[in-house]
Amino acid sequence: MELTEVIQVFVLPCLWAFGACLAFAVIFNIHGLGMFICGAGGALGWLVYLLCSRPLGLGDMLSALLAGVSISVWSETMARLRKCPVTGYLLVAFFPLVPGGGIYYAMKFAIAGQTRNFGNTLMHTVEFAGALALGVLLVSSAVRMRRTVAERRRGQRYGAV
Repeated sequence: MELTEVIQVFVLPCLWAFGACLAFAVIFNIHGLGMFICGAGGALGWLVYLLCSRPLGLGDMLSALLAGVSISVWSETMARLRKCPVTGYLLVAFFPLVPGGGIYYAMKFAIAGQTRNFGNTLMHTVEFAGALALGVLLVSSAVRMRRTVAERRRGQRYGAV
């Protein structure tokens, strides 16, 4: 891969995702460093998606799952470091990956009476969104389980029941 191709395929889309997340952070009233953290999370998720789908050839659903996991890990980590709710970071960072185009085209096919295209597009969109949601679910469940185990160990150490 040449440098210009790397820039066009990977760097520019990640910069656009970063910029879109910055603008979306304003709508969610996120200020200062939090805006850039959200933008970096969106760029990271988009980069993971692109790397998994293009050079590795993993397919849309697995790429979306791994992008969802990466955004969730990033958001959980940044929320803990900054002592802020994770929801704001998650919502804004997922903005570039939301399958809005799929929803649009599914509705366009439905209105045009193209039921086969409608069904295929809608199922792909739902699967993609489900893969993103599963990535969030896996990471947030792992974080919650880790916290619960740590609290129980801490309670046993100090004699709490």
